[in-house]
Amino acid sequence: MVERLARPAPEEVRELDAWWRANNYLTVGQIYLMANPLLREPLRPEHIKPRLLGHWGTSPGLSFIYAHASRLIRHTGQEMLYLAGPGHGGPALVAAGYLEGTYSQTYPRIGQDADGLHRLFRQFSAPGGIPSHVSVTTPGSIHEGGELGYVLVHAFGAVMDNPDLIALAVVGDGEAETGPLEGAWKGISFLNPARDGAVLPILHLNGAKISGPTVLGRKDPAEVRSLLQGHGYEVIEVEGSDLPGMHDRFAEALARAWASIRGIQAAAREGSWDGVRPHWPLIVLRTPKGWTGPDVVDGVQIQGTYRSHQVPLSGVRDNPEHLALLETWLRSYRPQELFDDDGAPTELVRRANPEGDLRMSATPHANGGLLTQDLDLPDFRAFAVDVPSPASVYLESTRKFGEMMREIYRDNPDRFRLFCPDETNSNRLGAVFEVSDRAFAERTTPYDVSLSVDGRVMEVLSEHNCHGWLEAYTLTGRHGVFASYEAFAMVSASQTIQHSKWLEEAAALPWRAPVPSLNILLTSTAWRNDHNGFSHQGPGLIQNVITSRGNVARVYLPPDANCLLSVADHCLRSRSYVNLIVIDKQPQLQYLTMDEAIEHCTRGAGVWSWAGTDDGRADPDIVLACAGDVVTMETVAAAAILREKLPHLRTRVVNVVDLMTLARRRDHPHGMDETLFKELFTDHVDVVFAFHGYPGAIHQLVHGRPDADRFRVRGFIDEGTTTTPFDMVVRNRVSRYHLVMDALNNARRTPPGASELKAWCQARLDEHADYVVEHLEDLPEVRNWTLDSRITEG
Repeated sequence: MVERLARPAPEEVRELDAWWRANNYLTVGQIYLMANPLLREPLRPEHIKPRLLGHWGTSPGLSFIYAHASRLIRHTGQEMLYLAGPGHGGPALVAAGYLEGTYSQTYPRIGQDADGLHRLFRQFSAPGGIPSHVSVTTPGSIHEGGELGYVLVHAFGAVMDNPDLIALAVVGDGEAETGPLEGAWKGISFLNPARDGAVLPILHLNGAKISGPTVLGRKDPAEVRSLLQGHGYEVIEVEGSDLPGMHDRFAEALARAWASIRGIQAAAREGSWDGVRPHWPLIVLRTPKGWTGPDVVDGVQIQGTYRSHQVPLSGVRDNPEHLALLETWLRSYRPQELFDDDGAPTELVRRANPEGDLRMSATPHANGGLLTQDLDLPDFRAFAVDVPSPASVYLESTRKFGEMMREIYRDNPDRFRLFCPDETNSNRLGAVFEVSDRAFAERTTPYDVSLSVDGRVMEVLSEHNCHGWLEAYTLTGRHGVFASYEAFAMVSASQTIQHSKWLEEAAALPWRAPVPSLNILLTSTAWRNDHNGFSHQGPGLIQNVITSRGNVARVYLPPDANCLLSVADHCLRSRSYVNLIVIDKQPQLQYLTMDEAIEHCTRGAGVWSWAGTDDGRADPDIVLACAGDVVTMETVAAAAILREKLPHLRTRVVNVVDLMTLARRRDHPHGMDETLFKELFTDHVDVVFAFHGYPGAIHQLVHGRPDADRFRVRGFIDEGTTTTPFDMVVRNRVSRYHLVMDALNNARRTPPGASELKAWCQARLDEHADYVVEHLEDLPEVRNWTLDSRITEG
C-alpha cells in the first residue's frame, strides 16, 4: 500500500506561498523591468523596458504547479520532469530555475544577487538575451512550449523505458484545441507500468487564449470530465483562486495523483497487476487567467480574461497611472520578504526547493545526453546482400534494415524503439516482430498478431504521436527510428523543423550534452506509391530538412540495401542530428557489394565507372548524376541506352547518397571540397541530374559551385496519379528516355546518330502511353529491366 503524502502544515504552506510569490515577482520583472530589480527606489519610466514582450496570463498557474510539484519531490524523492505546454509562460520556468539555483549554476553571470537579478530581467525576450518560450536555453526543459500541441507526446516519449520518471505535463486549454494534443491523450494506451514511467497530465483551464475564450474552458465541467474519462483517465479536479485554500486543495490533489501512480506501478512491478490498462490520474486545474495580476485596468476587466494573456499593462513608460499600477502589482508580492539585502532568495523561499538533481530545473532527464548509453549495434555487414554484378538483382532493401533492427531490439531492451504509424509490416520492417510485439495496453483478442502490453514496437496511426514520442525518447537519452510513408511525413514536418531548431540552439550551449539523433526513415515513396495515387506522392520533407543549419541537417538517399545498412549504422551511432533516410520498400535493383557500399557511403558520392563510358582519362561529354533509388535505376538504364546506341559518346555516371555533399564546404560540413566536386562533375561539362525530390533542392545545394547553371535537374514536379511505376517517372519527365534526350541536348558534342536516338526515345514513350492504358502494366522491357538486358528496337 502506497502511503499518501500528508496535507502541508501551515509553515509549509507559508514556504510554498513565498516561493510562488517570488516566482511571480521574477516573472513580472522579466517582462517589464530593465533596472531597479528589487524596487529599492520608486519605479520610474527609465526602469521600464522600451519593448514589452512576454506572456503573463499562464505564468502564475505554471509556477503554482511547479511549487507544489517541488514539495512532492522533497517529501518522496520522486524523479520528475516538468513540461510546460503553455510554453509562452517562459519567464515562470526561468524564474523557477533561478530560485532553485540551477540557473546561476548554468549561467554564472546571472548570479543570485542584485546584479544577477538585473541581468536576469534585462535578458528576457531582448536582443542578446533569451526567448520568451520555455526554450532550449531553459535548464530542465526538453519541450519548446507553444509548439502547437506537442507537450503530451513529449511527456509520453520521455517515460518510455524510463521506469523511475514521472513526466508532469501541463496542458494549456488553448493548446488543448490543437490536433496533435487531441490525439495525444491516448498515450496511456501504450504505457507498460512495469517497465515505463508515468505521465501526469495537468489540464490547466484558465478559460482564455490570446483573444478569446477556449472551448474546454467554456464547456460544462461534467462534459470535460466525461471526455477525459472516456480516454481512460481518473480525473481529479481543483478550482479556485482563494488562498491559502488553493494550496491545500492542490496539494491534496497532487498527493492523490502520486499515490495512484505509485499504486499502479507497485502492482505491475510486484506481480499483482491483472494486465488491464490502468486508469491513470489526470488533474484538471481551474484558475483565473493572469491570477494575482491586475484585476481591472482603465475600467476594463483584465484578470480572468484573454486581456491578461500577454502584457496586461501597456504603455507603462508613458502612462503614469499604468506605471503606478505596475509598482503596486510588483510590491503586492512583498519582495522584501523574498529577497535579502544582497538580492538573493531568502531562506523562507529556498526551503521550498528540492536538492541536487531532484530539482526539476536540474534533472538529468532534461539533458539526456548525460544519461545516454551507446547502442549495442550488430555488425551491419552480417545483413549484406550478395550482388554478383551491378543492377542484376531485385530485392526489398528495407527488409534488410528490418532484420538489422530486429537484432538491435534484441540487444538493447531498454534503449531502442521503432516508432511507425501502423506501417511496420507495410514498410518491410516486420522482422522486429520476431523479438518484440507492438506495444498495446488496451484489450486484445485471439485474432491479434504481435500485440501485447509487453511490446516495444510503437505503432499508432498518428505521425504526430510517433514523431513526438521519438523526439522525447532521444532528448532523454535513448535511441530510435521514426518510419513513415514519405508523403505523410509532411503531417509532422513542423515537428521535424522544431526539433532541428532545438538541436541547432543546443549545439551552442556547452552544458547541453549531445543526444542521440532523430532518425527518420521515409519509405513508400512518391515514385512507388503509383497504386495509391497523387495524395500519397510527395517528397517534400527533403526540402524542409535541407533548409536547416548544416550542423544538424543530414539527408541520405541510399540506392540499394547495402548502402542503406551502411547509412543506418552511421545514423544510429550519431549524435544531435536530424538524419533523413529515403528509400523505397518495393523490390529494387541492387548495385554495390557491401565493401563498395561502405566506401561509397563514406565518400557520400562517387563515379560508377561500370555504368558509364567515361574512361577517367578525359572529361566526359555529359555527366549523368542521380540521387534516389528509382531515379538511379532510370539513370543507369539511360547510360546503358547511350552505351549501346552511341558507344562513342563519353558518359560519366555519378551517384550521390549523402545529399549534403553537394553543398559547398562553407555551407555544410559534409560539403565536398572543390577538388572532389571537380573530379565528379568537372567544372564545365553539363550535368543531367535525376533527383528523387523536387528539382529546386539540387539547384539550392549546388548554388555557388562552378557554373551551377549547367546542372539540368529532373525530379518530382507534382505530376502524379494512380498509375504504373514507370508511368510515374514518365509523367515527371525523369524516365530513362527523357534522360537520354536531355543528355543528347546538353552534351558538349553531338555524335552521329543522336537525332535518330532521340526519335527512338520519343517512340518508346509513345508506345508506353498506349501500352499502359491497354495492358494496365508497364512494358516488359522496363518492368523487369536489369543491366544485362538487351535494348529492343520496339
